[in-house]
Amino acid sequence: MSPDLVFWLALATKLIITAGFVVLASWTAERAGPLVGAMVVTLPVAAGPAYVFLALDHDAEFIAASALTSVVSNTATIVFCTVYSVLAQSRGRMTSLLSSLAVWIALVTVLRPLGDTLLTAVAANVTAFVVCMPVAWRLRHAAMPPVTRRWYDVPLRAGMVATLVATVVTLSSWLGPATTGILALVPIVMISLMLILHPRLGGPATAAITANSLPGLLGFCVALVVLHLLAQHTGRAAALFGALAVSIGWNLSLIVVSRYVVLRTRRAV
Repeated sequence: MSPDLVFWLALATKLIITAGFVVLASWTAERAGPLVGAMVVTLPVAAGPAYVFLALDHDAEFIAASALTSVVSNTATIVFCTVYSVLAQSRGRMTSLLSSLAVWIALVTVLRPLGDTLLTAVAANVTAFVVCMPVAWRLRHAAMPPVTRRWYDVPLRAGMVATLVATVVTLSSWLGPATTGILALVPIVMISLMLILHPRLGGPATAAITANSLPGLLGFCVALVVLHLLAQHTGRAAALFGALAVSIGWNLSLIVVSRYVVLRTRRAV
């Protein structure tokens, strides 16, 4: 079998696996309400497959360097979700999305030098969370009307994420670890949800998902830190499993704590 055919077969396999994961995550997010939906979409739905396939093609040093840049990109995603949550209360889908995306691109460009050290990258995330969380906190509740699925929803969402993964994996050798880490964190899952849900659920309901995502994104920052550190000391496989375990454990803990608080509040009333 020719090397070119092997490459294209491997890439097609990667995209099929990624698309299947996105479909499952999206189906769960749409049916579980704003909080659980936010916890699903802040799992490494797109970045996870991208990093798995990067780890197959690159060494641990490349993965560690990319993860460090991704920590900085996560800062921009926190702000991106907050800006969208605010704008979607009164603005249309494209205005809210494009304005938020412009902010994301600007922040990634400005904050990129902070990825030189782990301390500055983490500090940027914490600062963004502290500033944005009070704004998002008041927007996290909204009525969630039933979603009527259209035939193109799943192909559109899966296709967007698969395209991102294909771009990251294919161009990683030319782009280097820093740019690869940025591309891996493009909020493509959030973008697909905004495009599909905003016209159907309305801005406030869609914004409730993005507003609830901020605590999950803080946990995702922790997962990226684990990926960066473990890749340096224990290798790629352990780093990927460790980061995934942190991300899932963090989000499950947030759901459990939230439901416990709700039950306590109901009993008090």
